[in-house]
Amino acid sequence: MPTPPDKSLPPFERLVTLMKILRAPDGCAWDAKQTHETLIPYLIEECYEVIDAIEEGQPEQLKEELGDLLVQFVFHGIVGEERQSFKLDEVITGVVEKLIRRHPHVFGANAKLASAAEVRQQWEKQKLSETQADGKQKRLLDGAPKSMPALTLAFRLGEKAAGVGFDWPDSAPIVEKINEELSELQEAIDLKNLDKQTEEVGDLLFVVCSLSRKLGINPEQALKGSLQKFRRRFTFIEESVIDSGKPWDEFSLAELESRWTQAKKAETK
Repeated sequence: MPTPPDKSLPPFERLVTLMKILRAPDGCAWDAKQTHETLIPYLIEECYEVIDAIEEGQPEQLKEELGDLLVQFVFHGIVGEERQSFKLDEVITGVVEKLIRRHPHVFGANAKLASAAEVRQQWEKQKLSETQADGKQKRLLDGAPKSMPALTLAFRLGEKAAGVGFDWPDSAPIVEKINEELSELQEAIDLKNLDKQTEEVGDLLFVVCSLSRKLGINPEQALKGSLQKFRRRFTFIEESVIDSGKPWDEFSLAELESRWTQAKKAETK
């Protein structure tokens, strides 16, 4: 029977040793069966649980969830070693070297950059120059995973383009663009053209994300906040309906909107 790794080992080394034991023939049947591909749902789930812990302001929960996410990192590293694709140490060494390389304003002779926006622009330019130097065919926007949530992806694509200077100078022309997109959407609605409506809704959302980015607001977080607010206020309406003992269809839209206003006032108080 396998024994747990020695407690005297450094924490990271102990975790790596433990995962290798679990992957061994006499270890855990489930762990031994996993591949990069089968682990994808768990990796995504752990990332979202970390985000939940951050947004809920729970340090202890965050500590636990970061540990779970670290397990996924080590898991994929060990699977990569077993396939002889790469070594776990190479993963860590590679990212350390990349971070040093992409912070010339800290470790190099470059002038110090004054703002986070300047650092972001330099980061994107450095990524592009590294790709070109390696002779790779990757393009600037390839670094944003297509599987990201759409709002986050819109934010990152705009951020990457802005990193090489393709951006609005300020928020004013973006607001004008939003009004333009609204007009185009209205035209599509008037024409009763569903395909065009879909396209224009997408364009409108993308421009709103651009405005959000320009204002320094994460659109995913902003929308989550609005959804939480909607949930609270709609729950207020629902409880009012339940307390009345009447079915939903006996309430007019005006009556429901009146309760919505009450919910807003209750939140203000």
